[in-house]
Amino acid sequence: MKTVFKKENLFIRIAIGFGAGILLGTLAPQFSIDAKIIGDVYLNLIKMMVIPVLICAVMTSIINSANLASLRRIAVKTVLLYVVMFLASFAAAFGVAMLIRPGLGVVFENQPVFEGETGVQIRVSQVLIGMLPHSFSDILSAKCILPMLLLSILLSAVIVAMGERARPVTGFINGLKDIVFRLLSIIMETSPIGVMSLMAYSIAEYGTGLFMAIGKYIMCCWLACIAVYIIVFFIPVRLYVKTDARTFLSACGKVALMTLSTTSSAATLPTTIRVSIEELGAPAAISNFTLPLGCTINMCGGACSFCCLAVFVSDFYSLDLPLLQFAAMAIIATLLNMAAPGIPGGGIVLMTSFLTIFGLPLDLIGPIAAFYRLIDMAFTTINVEGDVAANLIIAKSEGSMLK
Repeated sequence: MKTVFKKENLFIRIAIGFGAGILLGTLAPQFSIDAKIIGDVYLNLIKMMVIPVLICAVMTSIINSANLASLRRIAVKTVLLYVVMFLASFAAAFGVAMLIRPGLGVVFENQPVFEGETGVQIRVSQVLIGMLPHSFSDILSAKCILPMLLLSILLSAVIVAMGERARPVTGFINGLKDIVFRLLSIIMETSPIGVMSLMAYSIAEYGTGLFMAIGKYIMCCWLACIAVYIIVFFIPVRLYVKTDARTFLSACGKVALMTLSTTSSAATLPTTIRVSIEELGAPAAISNFTLPLGCTINMCGGACSFCCLAVFVSDFYSLDLPLLQFAAMAIIATLLNMAAPGIPGGGIVLMTSFLTIFGLPLDLIGPIAAFYRLIDMAFTTINVEGDVAANLIIAKSEGSMLK
């Protein structure tokens, strides 16, 4: 029992809640439907934390990286490469998701219907205007996350530029981030109860057909990650860097052993740096800069997560999202992943934020949360191996490869 209640084993407790929800939904369907309020409260608690988490995560990631000034050329090149890799990963994952269509072909006892609005028609002028904050009260609204992210980035840049004069503010923001993330960790501890409620409701409302949909979704996520690894990482490294295929696969395998067991980019970072330098020939000076930065903002696995989630939810509820909507999703997903919280189940918070921004239903977050560990292993592995690939490409472009 002690193992189950360890902080890092939240996924085990969520799995128990998931199983209990299945039993409850099967044996007491009416009670499960009536008790959905518990799951709604759980989702509302997470939604409540979206704004403070994103503000603190974005600002601390920038103000704590003031050393970028000494490596400006490499920094700009690295960030641009990370953005390109993320968008390429989103496109590859979108292709896989559209081939599999995990939310289609499932028979339900009661066909799920979503009667809300999935957002307005997107125009370039609206996007540009919408990126700018209208008022401070609007920024604090969950419907204005993009302007809030932009303001956070601008404030952080000014804080870094002011240097010593802004040190008290830097300390305050770092302390606030610790407080906010601590509160979020406490809220995430209620996930087993929330997942049990949402799962029980889903089974009572939709029947066991939900399992087929979730199973297809998990398969879709893993296949999308494999496609990203081959198209976005392996082929460019092989053709541009000229790294031996066996050497690269072997190094990635050692990194994967850590990511699959820890599902943490930060916990894998020492292994990532060691493998990149000792086995792949990347210079230490570049690796020690690009890899920690990538651990924060390079989230190609997140591209797979958001893309597969959007296709899954839209198909599940028979929503016809235009292609331009997915293009907007790719852009906003790029910003959201730079604020990924490094806590167990943190991806669930970002998935909730993502669906909220585009007005998509949140009911599937509960069932997905129960299996999140299975797909998070794939997402984290792709995140870290994307850092490895980007590091080699940057080193090659600088003419610094040792092998």
